[in-house]
Formats: sequence, C-alpha cells, structure tokens
Amino acid sequence: MLLAGILLAAMLYVQNTAAAPVGESAPPPSALTLWYRQPAREWVEALPVGNGRLGAMVFGGAADERIQLNEDTVWSGGVRPAMPASIARELPAIRQLLFDGDFAAGEARARQTLLAIPDAGGSYQTLGDLLLSMEHAQEPRAYRRALDLDSGIATTSFEIDGVAVRRDVFASAPDNAIIVRLSADQPHRLTLGIALERAEAAVRPAAPSTLVLTNLARTDPGVKFAAVVRAAAEGGRVEIDGTRIKITGATAVTLAIAAATNFNRRDPFAPLTRDVEADAIAAAEAAIRGPYDRVKQRALDDHRRLFRRVSLELGATSGSERPTDERLAAVQRGALDPALAALYFQYGRYLLIGSSRPGGMPANLQGLWNKELQAPWSADYHININIQMNYWPAEVTNLSECAMPLFDFVEALADVSGRRIATDFYGARGFMAHYTTNAWLFSPDTGQPKWAMWQMGGAWTTRHFIEHYWYTGDRAFLKDRALPILRDAALFLLDWLVPDPRSGKLVSGPSASPENTFIAEDGGQYSVAMGNSMDQEIAWDTFSNYLAAARELDISDDTTARVRAALDRVAWPGIGRDGRVMEWAREFKEAEPGHRHMSQLFGLHPGHQFTSAATPAYMDAARRTIDARLAHGGGHTGWSRAWIVNFFARLRDGERAHENIQALLAKSTLPNLFDNHPPFQIDGNFGGTAGIAEMLLQSHDGEIALLPALPKAWPNGRFTGLRARGGFDVAVAWTNGVPDVVTITSSRGGTTRVRFGATVRDLTTAAGQTYTLRGAALDAPR
Repeated sequence: MLLAGILLAAMLYVQNTAAAPVGESAPPPSALTLWYRQPAREWVEALPVGNGRLGAMVFGGAADERIQLNEDTVWSGGVRPAMPASIARELPAIRQLLFDGDFAAGEARARQTLLAIPDAGGSYQTLGDLLLSMEHAQEPRAYRRALDLDSGIATTSFEIDGVAVRRDVFASAPDNAIIVRLSADQPHRLTLGIALERAEAAVRPAAPSTLVLTNLARTDPGVKFAAVVRAAAEGGRVEIDGTRIKITGATAVTLAIAAATNFNRRDPFAPLTRDVEADAIAAAEAAIRGPYDRVKQRALDDHRRLFRRVSLELGATSGSERPTDERLAAVQRGALDPALAALYFQYGRYLLIGSSRPGGMPANLQGLWNKELQAPWSADYHININIQMNYWPAEVTNLSECAMPLFDFVEALADVSGRRIATDFYGARGFMAHYTTNAWLFSPDTGQPKWAMWQMGGAWTTRHFIEHYWYTGDRAFLKDRALPILRDAALFLLDWLVPDPRSGKLVSGPSASPENTFIAEDGGQYSVAMGNSMDQEIAWDTFSNYLAAARELDISDDTTARVRAALDRVAWPGIGRDGRVMEWAREFKEAEPGHRHMSQLFGLHPGHQFTSAATPAYMDAARRTIDARLAHGGGHTGWSRAWIVNFFARLRDGERAHENIQALLAKSTLPNLFDNHPPFQIDGNFGGTAGIAEMLLQSHDGEIALLPALPKAWPNGRFTGLRARGGFDVAVAWTNGVPDVVTITSSRGGTTRVRFGATVRDLTTAAGQTYTLRGAALDAPR
C-alpha cells in the first residue's frame, strides 16, 4: 500500500529557533476528566490520587464518604532470610543432565538443590480509611464525581438539604499530605464527623482537631507507622467526640492527612529511629497551617510541571461528553472512542506521577493503591516483567524523574542481597536477582521452578539505567549509576553463562522461561532447561548495553574485552520449523500454547535485538509467534495485552496494535480505568500508555520514526512533548495519517535521522534549538 510521506530532505520550510518552554498551554478540561453519575460501589470504581508517597482512593460518597489511604512503605514481614549454602558445585551436574535431554532428572535435582533462598515475607498494606459522615435530612441530588488529570483533584459535588456541597481531594507533594476540602454555598451549613479506621491499629485524639492512628504495639518486625488527620473549620466549631472529630456549623472544612513510618529505604532490616507519631503530626500541622488556596496552588504547580509536558489528541469522538463508565461500556460493545484511548494514555502518565516520585518507593504491582492487609501477590515487585513494564512509559512520555525510585530500588537491592546471592549462592561475581522481590530487598527462588528458577530479573532492570541515559544524555548518571550496575549485571552473566556442548555458544541455565512449561520427548511437563530464549536475549541486551555505556565514557579494559568476546558467543534464539521464535533451545511442544508471557519476544520489545533493518527473519518469526499465541487465547491478562500492543507497534502494524488497544479497554479495564489482570494490577495501565507512545513515535533503532504504527482509526491528531532517544522532544500534527508539522527540540545537539514511512533524512541539530519541519507530500511505500 502506498501512503503519503513527508519530504524531510528538500523541505519547503525549516525553522530553527531557540527551544520554547514545554507545557505552557492548558488542555481542554473535558478531554482529561474521568467522571461518573454515581458514587463508587466498590474499590475498583474509586478514583486515585497520589503524590508518590501518599495515596488515596476516593469513593465519592455524598453524605457518607470513604477515602482509603496508602503510604508507600507500609509493609508487613521483614524477617531477614538466612543465606543458604552455595550451590555452585551442583550446577555442572544439573547442566549436564539438561544438555543430555534428561529433563526429569535435571529438574528434580534442581528442585532439591537450587530452590533454597527464602523470602522476607510480608505484604504491602493499606494505611487505613478516612471516614466522613454528614448530618442530613434529605437524600442527595444533582450528584457528580470526577477526577481531573490535569489538576490531580478528585471532586465530588451534590446538593443535600438545599445546600450545594463540593468536596475536593488531592495529594500534595510539596506539603507531603493528602488534602480534603469541603465547602458549601451557604454559610454554617456543614456538620460532619471524621474518623480513621484500620484493622490491627489503634486510634486516639491528639488535640481538639487531630486524630492519630498507629500500629506501634505490633511485635513482629514489619513497619511501624502513624497516620494523622488534622481538621480546620471556617465559621464552625471543631471538637473531639470519643475517637472522632466533630465539626458543627462550618462553611468550609480543610483536612490534612499525613503519615510517617520507620522504614529505611536503603537498608530495610535496620529501621529508622524516629518518633513516627510526632513526625506525622508535625507534617499534618504544617500542611494545614497556611491558607488553603496557597496549599492547593503549590500542589497544582507541582503536578502540572510534570503532567503538562505531554499532550495528545487522537480525534473528536461522538459521545465523549458521557460519563467514563458509559464510554467504556460502549467500547465493550464494539464502539471506537479515540478520545478515550487518549484519556487512557494520559491516565497512565497520571498514575506514574502519583505512584513514583524521587525519594519514594517504586510503583509496585498496584502502583501505590491497595486496600488489603494481604494484597494479591503481596503487591510486591515482580521483576520478570511487571515492575519493568511499570516504567516503560517513564522516559518516552517525558517523566524521567519518575524513574528515579526504580534506580534507587535496584541499587539498594544489589547492595542488600543481589551481590550476596550472586557470590554466596551461585559462586559468581556481580549482581543478580530472581523473579521477584519486595520492600525488604531480598530476591527468593523458593516455590515452583517455572517461576522461581530464573536468574535474569536483575539484569533486565539494568536496561532502564541505560535507557535513562539515551533519553536524557545525563553523563553523570551514566558514569556514577548506569555503568556500575550494568557492569555488575554483566559480570554475573560472564560467570553464569556456559558453552553449549552442541554448538559451543554461551547459554544460560539451569533456568525456566518465566512461568511457562514445555512437554519433552518423554511426555513429561517441565520448566527447567538450558539456553531459554528470554535468558539469551537478556544476556545479549545486557552485554550490549554495558558496552554502549563503556564506549560513551571511553572505557576500554579487561572487562569490556571479556564482555565483547562473550557477546559474540551468546546463542541467539532459534526459529522453529513453523516459523516462530522458539521459546526454548529445543523445539518442544508447548504445554500452554496461549500462555500470557511471551518471553521469547524480549528482543522485539522492550529490547532492540530484533529490528526490521537488521533481523527481518526474526521480525517475521515474531509476528508468527504472536499470532499463534493469540489464536490459542493469549493476551488474556491486562499486562499481557498491553505487551502485545507494544509488539505490534514495533512491527509497525498500526491496525493490529489498535485492535489490541481496543481489547485492552474492552476486556481488561475496570470502571475507574485501572487495569484488570484480574484482579487489579497496574502494569497494564503503564504498558498500555507505553504502547500508544510506541505507535506514535519510536527511536530504538537509531532514528526518530514518526507515526510508525498509526491506525486508520486515528487519521487526524497531534501530540506534543514525547521524547526520543538522543535527547529530543518531538511534536507532530497530522491529517489523514500524514504529518503536517513536525517540531523537534534538541537538548544535546547532534545529528539524527528522521523517518516517516520509507522516507529517511538526516537532521543536524544544536543543543537548545527547535526545528520545525514542513514539507510537500510524496507517495512512499510504508
């Protein structure tokens, strides 16, 4: 098919200007608002706010409101695991059994010896609930609740007893508090009670306007915390009624909720010595001390500094004025709603801003928001795809700062347990981690081999460090943070990989392909093998990324020489007789052909080992792999479907990518637009946002590709502020699938290639300059 291309070489107009400020204009409010006609009936209908450390789920009740609270370090567990004896001597025998094809004996021996590292236990937990109860004689009417992504404010409005009431809830990063503001259109008409509740905790008043909730009496390790609500009323009376605050006859009420814990982010087994109760009270008092309008404006300015960096329009949608749940239901019936896809994209950015800020914990399986004492999968940090997917949108959607908690966490993981496990358990140098970890920074391998026996979690996380450099050009970060962690991951792999006796190539193992199993020639179902494709691709990726970092810093030494030699010997995944990328080194029958993990396609995304220019055979095999998985029911979890969107974007197939965006919304999205695994798991939100960005802009293959996977459903649109590797901010406006105007702002200078369809041209840039490209149309094969 021939499509119109944009002529970038013989440009009719090129404008070179100093870079303009980013994010100066406010977006249309309706395009960035989730809204509903009724309160949330269950938690997955409530609306989230967060400042990276404190979060809240706002149910939007009228007379009776529940606001569920979180603080990112409230974890149970924390018993330091004992390091088992080294298994280095066991590895050669297990490997030989697997090389010989005796998978029954090899896996049995691996179970007996390798599955030995316990975890530290525990779960991420709720901080508690804030409960508000208004006195009223009549039922509320004229109800509406909404979340404005541009302001970060969840608003509930209604009329009750002839009074119009508005309740705003937001999470302030500058004031380190959740703020609740109630106001009435008539003076002295607000009378309400305020309470804090949580299982396994106690509540007491600390002053006439303050409640304190603590778990300080607990005896197990866990985290000790205090949560505080402080109230201030305008034109009314505030008093304590048992363990409640009672406010009578107010015109407006402001609540500040703060929390403090004794968790030590760098060494969680050495808790901080602090008075968490006094610190939480002080934080709440500080947040409520100034004028409300000033507190609100500080929060708005801080939020918009991040959120407004990117805008996206995918075309007008009939019915976009309807409530969000009604629009989602229409998509479930087959409707197209490009504006809802744009809202979903921005919602992912909003959730990352809300759940991951510098100095805090990284976003976990539920981001920041969890109502349970024992969350699904403990709301931990699965590092066999989930935490990595959480951060796929960080760089490309202009939220580099939001990735800082991930970098801090990975470095702390390496310090606390990753190097010890590599050395003491595996007899290797460097740093490694298995399939999961949690706030206690230990990486177990206990459980079923199909998920537990996997040694690549640490190496995978390190690719985010080099990505940060590629996007930002921060050489201090490259030298001080990216290079050391990449070097340690590469050192582990140098010692872990062994020659395959059949080919002489270096292979990983014994290990599983994450969470999957195969059927061997003896008819048995196994998970442990040598040279599984994802392992090989992560090894290739890690070695390549380390060498790239070393080149940037002009480092050439014994380690780079060894890594370069090993890279040339790393075995690549095979392509099977059916034309698919093989998941294992042998062409086994799959026990679950529609498995949710598509681990053998790491090299397509998030890696860059497979590209159209360099490896067309692998690109074709990848497409066949995805088609086969989907034909057998694959993509049935939210995060898996989101990964498929990214795959098809990398394959430059806009129609199939869009088909899976539609499926993600229709099958795996909850009423509040949270991703549904099921149950709720936030990685699908982040993966979906990253996938939409990949459809609009790519830069992994040494060039800036404009609209590489644009579907017919988005013929007209525009985006601003997306980032490309090399330090470029990109904006594109398009009509009928063809760019009208492209602006590229360079933060570092240098030459890049810009592609639309088959047309590729060089662009030489200077740091701090913006380049506007306008051109004639031409027909070019896509």
